Amino acid sequence: MNNEIIIVKNKDKNFLVNLKNINFYSLNKNQENFKFQPIKNCCLKTIKCGSNCICKNFRIKNNNCFCENIAGNINKQGVTGATGPTGATGPTGATGPTGATGPTGTSIANIEVGSTITIPAGENARVEQNNIGETAVLSFFIPAGVTGMTGSTGPTGATGITGSTGATGPTGATGITGATGPTGEIGATGATGIAGVTGATGATGATGATGPAGNTVFNPYNIYVRSNTVGGNGTQNNPFPTLNDALDVVANNGTIEVYDGVYPVDESINLNKNNITIKGKPNALIYLTSNVVPLLISGSGNTVEGLTFTSDIAYPIEFIQIGGDNNIIRNNIIYGPAQSGSSDTWVTNRGIVTQGGSTNNWIDGNIIYSLRQAGYLNPNSTGYITHNVVFNTRGWVVDGALYQFSGNSWGEPENAVDIALLSGTTSGIPYNSITDLQNNNSDATISDQR
Repeated sequence: MNNEIIIVKNKDKNFLVNLKNINFYSLNKNQENFKFQPIKNCCLKTIKCGSNCICKNFRIKNNNCFCENIAGNINKQGVTGATGPTGATGPTGATGPTGATGPTGTSIANIEVGSTITIPAGENARVEQNNIGETAVLSFFIPAGVTGMTGSTGPTGATGITGSTGATGPTGATGITGATGPTGEIGATGATGIAGVTGATGATGATGATGPAGNTVFNPYNIYVRSNTVGGNGTQNNPFPTLNDALDVVANNGTIEVYDGVYPVDESINLNKNNITIKGKPNALIYLTSNVVPLLISGSGNTVEGLTFTSDIAYPIEFIQIGGDNNIIRNNIIYGPAQSGSSDTWVTNRGIVTQGGSTNNWIDGNIIYSLRQAGYLNPNSTGYITHNVVFNTRGWVVDGALYQFSGNSWGEPENAVDIALLSGTTSGIPYNSITDLQNNNSDATISDQR
């Protein structure tokens, strides 16, 4: 059932329809719609319908307004008499006591004529003002009803977009240091470094007890050499001052022992005998002072070990040249004086050179550095190069020779090349696998020019 509150439009002025006392409580519990609509040519009348009467519609009949649905008869309105004179204003009456504040109503402002609003059942409502039938304000009071049962919780809404990451918080306190882990395996021994500058000579110690008397009898199989001696016969008590003196008298299969000291060389030491061993004591230094080969080995089966070779300046020559067969160069130190610039501009000084055709020579355990080349191996020479340490050179140069390289290593500063295989060198054994050559020699850098 729809109940209508009629907004009556008067063409000359605004008006008020007071429906405050209309009882809508008898309506059903559902909300009802109240439609505001203009009615033309209607006047404003006060209709007394009784306490249970609802005046639903005002209608025009014979130029009079009446309530269309009231109970009982309504007399027709008579002709309006002339307005009497205005009486004198009476004295203002005493102000009555302030009434109790009523419950706050709810207003809906500016309701368009012809619009429909919804008012819950059981409310009181009134139209307070309308602007010539176009808009109206509807006020109504909603008594507090019994609170209904809480409805079921609705589904959780979709998760919102994740906010930006906040600023990094302060660093927490350092935790307790954990237990020390087990000691790792010992790493491989590094290459021997460059020899440092010789320190100042310490004070001379006390003279030791006199040792047992040396050999005073000459023995061609055991010859001794000591620098800065004069004369001498090669015995332990009276050594020769130079290696050439010793080589002149040593017998094949004999041994020459070289005591520590500096042995200047300005002419070649010629080892032209067979099966001779030259054994240097620590700090026995062969010191080249001229552009000659310090040690030339033309014999076979000889061994040179424990000596140190160097020079006052860089000479374009090798320190050891091997011409014979089955010779061993072992545990020596060979180095040149420092040269500036790139190594490819250095004077071509070399540690060891093998003559073409010399065979089965063994170069083992030497330390060679600061030279243009560690060694130059001429065509058709053969042998073994093992366990040497080479650095700050341009490496071993193989020119048609057949040498087995194994166990060699490379220090710092690095060589420009560790092993160079020149054009004309065989592509077969022992150089058929560059990978094996590298792996067998501490990951050597190979320059393959074949």
